[in-house]
Amino acid sequence: MKSLLPIAMCATLALLLPGMHAQVAAAGAGQEPGITRQQADQILQELRQIRQLLERQQQPAGPPAKIKMNLEGAQMLGSKDAPVTMVEFTDYQCPYCQAFHTQTFGELKKNFIDTGKVRFYSRDLPLDSMHPDAMRAAEAGRCAAAQGQFWKLRDIMSHHPDKLDLASLLDDAEFLKLDVTAFRACVVSERYKNDVQADMMEAMRIGSDGTPAFVVGKSTAEGIEGDLLVGAQPYNTFDLKLRSLDTK
Repeated sequence: MKSLLPIAMCATLALLLPGMHAQVAAAGAGQEPGITRQQADQILQELRQIRQLLERQQQPAGPPAKIKMNLEGAQMLGSKDAPVTMVEFTDYQCPYCQAFHTQTFGELKKNFIDTGKVRFYSRDLPLDSMHPDAMRAAEAGRCAAAQGQFWKLRDIMSHHPDKLDLASLLDDAEFLKLDVTAFRACVVSERYKNDVQADMMEAMRIGSDGTPAFVVGKSTAEGIEGDLLVGAQPYNTFDLKLRSLDTK
């Protein structure tokens, strides 16, 4: 709503100002303006003040504040002592998340995560209003984590967003040699739904409204202090951002 208000008000100004000038001109010519010249001048002054306020609001703001996040309990890949942290909020049914994992993640892992320069955290942002299987997949990832196989199931789900129904997830669990009975009970009971929703609330807090979304920055004792990037950015974007930080 905040972003729509200046547009609506500017449109109102564009419509009202010519009419007000016409009313003032009519008053000056001795015609019947419908309002007095004093009233017209007062209205014009108020409109000018509104326009000046809007112009000040539209001036470029300073650099955005750094995002601070506590990552305790989140799934991590890489060295806990890495100086740089990268967090992804993902939706396993999102085609853009799939694009990131099939086109970009492998190179990032090889060049930054596996070399100890960056630690990578995974968090959930299922857009379940658009992707009906996304919440189930997010919960399934946590059920796999309970059996020590989060990253392997995450990789499978990230590459196959069209196979997130319960039957497919059970096939994946069997392929990974999980306890399928326990895994199924975990998924069906929605055991980790509250935890997934907590991630969703955190994404809202930092201003992310789409997936994939990333926070990239300095590692801290609690987690990360960094910047938000939204969308399946090309590898070069992440490469430049990570190299701009101290990754020695």
